[in-house]
Amino acid sequence: MTDARPSLEALRVRIFADGADSAAIASLAARPYVAGFTTNPTLMRKAGVSDYRSFAKEVLGVVGERPVSFEVIADEFTEMERQAREIGSWGRNVYVKIPVTNTRGEPALDLIRKLSADGFQLNVTALMTLDQVRDVSAALGEGTPCCLSLFAGRLADTGRDPMPVVARAVELMARRPNQQLVWASPREVLNVFQADAVGCHIITMTRDLLEKLPLVGTDPGQLSLETVRMFHRDALQAGYDL
Repeated sequence: MTDARPSLEALRVRIFADGADSAAIASLAARPYVAGFTTNPTLMRKAGVSDYRSFAKEVLGVVGERPVSFEVIADEFTEMERQAREIGSWGRNVYVKIPVTNTRGEPALDLIRKLSADGFQLNVTALMTLDQVRDVSAALGEGTPCCLSLFAGRLADTGRDPMPVVARAVELMARRPNQQLVWASPREVLNVFQADAVGCHIITMTRDLLEKLPLVGTDPGQLSLETVRMFHRDALQAGYDL
C-alpha cells in the first residue's frame, strides 16, 4: 500500500451534488468545488417534493449558471418528449434526464436521437452496460452537449468491479468531446478517486458523501485515535456499566 495522501486539489473529475432537498442544495451551491447538480423522482419523493415545477424553479434560483439535471416522469415516449421539451425550456443550464429505456425495457434511442438533434442538452440515465453506453453515445452524436450516467455504484452492489466498465465507457465516448460520462450512485468517497483515475468526467455525490470530503487526506493513525475516543465518549454518555 502507498503512504501517499489523496488530495481533492489534484482531481480532474468534476463533483455534482445529487439530491432534492432545497435547503441542502442552496447550502451546497455555496461550495466552489460543487460544479453541478442532479436530482431524480425518487430523491424528490423522499425529500417530500410535491410540486415539480415549483421545486425546479427554486433550484434554478440558487445554482446560478451551473448545470442541473431534471428527469422526465412519463413512461410513453410521446409524453416523455413533451415533458423533455418543457423541462429543457426552464433554463440554458438545464439537462433533461431521459431513462435509457421505459419500464417495458424498450430503448429510448429514437427519442434521444431526436431531442439531441433538436438541440436539447440530455443526461441519459440508468445505464448499466457497455452496450447501452455504446448505443446511447451513437444516438447522441457529436453535436449538443450531453451526459451519460453510468450507475457504477449499482454495478458494485452486484459484486462487479465498476472501474473496468467505467474505463471502457470513457474509451467508447472518447471521439465525441461533447459527451461527458457520469459516475452515478457512488457508495463511498474512494469512488471519487477511482472515477478520476479512469478519466471519468463527472461524479455525483449525495450530501452525506459530500460531508465526508473533509476527511480526505486525514492521517489514518489520527483517525484511529478519534474513533477510539468516540467509542469511549458514547459509552460514558450512555451510562453503560459492567
